[in-house]
Amino acid sequence: MGSFTTPNETRQRSYVSIEDIYKRKLHRSKAKDTEKLSNTSILDNNKGVRTKLPLLKLALLIIVSVTFITIFLHSPSFCGHHHLSSHSIPRPTLMKRWIWGNTDPRYTSHLQINWDDISKVLDKLNEKEYHSIGLLNFNKDEVKSWNQIIPELEHTALNLDYAEENVTWESLYPEWIDEEEEEDVPLCPSLPKLEPPRKRLDLIVVKLPCRVDQQNWSRDVARLHLQLAAAGLATSAKGNYPVHLLFITNCFPIPNLFTCKELVKHEGNAWLYKPNLNKLREKLQLPVGSCELALPLKDKERSYRGNPRREAYATILHSAHVYVCGAIAAAQSIRMVGSTRDLVILVDESISDYHRSGLEAAGWKIRTIQRIRNPKAEKDAYNEWNYSKFRLWQLTDYDKIIFIDADLLILRNMDFLFSMPEISATGNNATLFNSGVMVIEPSNCTFLLLMDHINEIESYNGGDQGYLNEIFTWWHRIPRHMNFLKHFWIGDEEEKKQMKTRLFGAEPSILYVLHYLGIKPWLCHKDYDCNWNTDFLQEFASDVAHARWWKVHDAMPENLQQFCLLRTKQKAQIEWDRRQAEKGNYSDGHWKIAVKDKRMKKCIDKLCNWKGMLKHWGETNWTDDEPIARASPAIKVTPLSSLH
Repeated sequence: MGSFTTPNETRQRSYVSIEDIYKRKLHRSKAKDTEKLSNTSILDNNKGVRTKLPLLKLALLIIVSVTFITIFLHSPSFCGHHHLSSHSIPRPTLMKRWIWGNTDPRYTSHLQINWDDISKVLDKLNEKEYHSIGLLNFNKDEVKSWNQIIPELEHTALNLDYAEENVTWESLYPEWIDEEEEEDVPLCPSLPKLEPPRKRLDLIVVKLPCRVDQQNWSRDVARLHLQLAAAGLATSAKGNYPVHLLFITNCFPIPNLFTCKELVKHEGNAWLYKPNLNKLREKLQLPVGSCELALPLKDKERSYRGNPRREAYATILHSAHVYVCGAIAAAQSIRMVGSTRDLVILVDESISDYHRSGLEAAGWKIRTIQRIRNPKAEKDAYNEWNYSKFRLWQLTDYDKIIFIDADLLILRNMDFLFSMPEISATGNNATLFNSGVMVIEPSNCTFLLLMDHINEIESYNGGDQGYLNEIFTWWHRIPRHMNFLKHFWIGDEEEKKQMKTRLFGAEPSILYVLHYLGIKPWLCHKDYDCNWNTDFLQEFASDVAHARWWKVHDAMPENLQQFCLLRTKQKAQIEWDRRQAEKGNYSDGHWKIAVKDKRMKKCIDKLCNWKGMLKHWGETNWTDDEPIARASPAIKVTPLSSLH
């Protein structure tokens, strides 16, 4: 174990002394070599005997080979590999690799190993605890170098069967699965698992491919497979005997599989982790991708206690006060379903004391943040400051956060979702998750990871959701009922639309979360969903869902309802859209409904004549930032008690 004694000794051995160590190793083995030569001379005496039986030798070789191939092809025990899912690897793949020794280019890493970095990382290991090393995905020359660098330790070259070529990222993360199992039971593709060696491994070293020059480099089946296989091997031994994992890669490992809290040392392309094996075992119980529900639909009602003081619901408001009403309604809905978890809201300096007082009265604990600018957004664009959501990871006084957008309602208690790991979310389009409801695990080092790459990583939608999907490509699917979108897709059959409408209004609720897209309910009049009055927004229109939001609004104390009053310009916008629908003679006929919303007669602006605005609609002689007419003192904070 001398290689772990001092940093200087280890570093000296890394680059310059590989050959020197090899020479010393040869020197130590001279005695053994002498003994081997003696044995060789004895064998040479028997050489004549062997040459007399060449035909018999050939016959025996043929018989043994045929027998072995027969057993190989037909023995169930031979093909009984352990897997991350229920399937087994087809025999042709095993035969191809066994006979031809082919390597799969998906698993190949051309990264030149910096042995100096390796030495610096290995200095962190305690020499008394480490006796054996497992090496995964290294070529023969690299394995030889490992033996030369640390000859004192026992090395094991680990062999992992490759994933089938038809296992793609899209098959692991399909856009849609049959969650209700109405026609099919979703099942993930198979990924082979490492066969644990008969000896305990103290250090597992893995060389990971990373093709940073290619788009979607982080959505790499081989890269995911190697990390899951290494995690499985580390947790295969019983108990919690410490195991370290060392990844050699020029890209960061999966951040929510091997967390930065568990990172012992990072040097160049070397990442050394000491994982919490119990937590790692729990993660490996989850499906390999979003191809199956990580939280089965039938198990949602399972009891969960957790640690309420270390768990919270959180949302964020930045650069806009128009979502204050939505956040207050969301808090109201959480308390109405019986949750007593903390409610934390991140706000920036643009949110006034008046609006903060309303949020506080609704039960939100306010944290003031400095906004984070999206460097790829244009000035004053909608997404200019949406990277501020990364501040959620700085809420380190909590272990788990369920983030919720401020434009949704919680219809059923879902505190059990705190039992899920980061990132648990519903599916979005393609292979991506929807960040409107997601479980995260706050950590300052994860926050730094997010910040370190904002200039290089491209978001598919220019926003935080796209960016987070590039960082957390290994995510866990929860039922869509936990973030059900108020949206009728173009092409939905009438039966499908009726089903969604029933879900919107079901009592008791079937949905856990109803997420309001399009024009928000508090920015419409109460009488009907004003998305009906704009043709391209009708896919978001539902009077049933609209009425459900207003039911929660009406349950609020009156001092909170004032934060949902309409500003003068918004009243004009609503009426303008209604008149356009009337001109277009929209067939749904909502524009005919007489509006009785009392808010239309309450003025909170200096300019109250919204009907007069309509005469000059479209002109830029007013601003969205008109001050509220009254002094608007902060209201007395009396947080909502739990409502049932």
